Amino acid sequence: MFSITVRDHVMVAHSFRGEVFGPAQKLHGATFVVDATFRRSELDADNIVVDIGKATEELKAVLAALNYRNLDDVPEFAGINTSTEFLAKVVADRLAERVHAGALGEGARGLEGIVVSLHESHVAWASYERAL
Repeated sequence: MFSITVRDHVMVAHSFRGEVFGPAQKLHGATFVVDATFRRSELDADNIVVDIGKATEELKAVLAALNYRNLDDVPEFAGINTSTEFLAKVVADRLAERVHAGALGEGARGLEGIVVSLHESHVAWASYERAL
């Protein structure tokens, strides 16, 4: 399996419901380093997984919709704990939509999967992997 990974970051504010979250039940900020890995078993006609420039642009666009937002105020996240795991899925699904819409070019149609990892720190991160 071949893969390429592009990286960006996003800054959000949010709070959680539930005793398991301890002090994170209060409004707090988080800065995530975000890695998006695109996978395929065979390279495209240009011998690449996907255009790295387009992958970088699309990741930046997906994150722009979340950046500097209080996720507690985003209607689509109402009543949802926007955990690191949950946000990894949101980003992966939004990238998948862009792949299917052709935003990453025709060669990206051969992609088989995406993995998105959100790094909370240098010692903790969460990932979500999905097929395309």
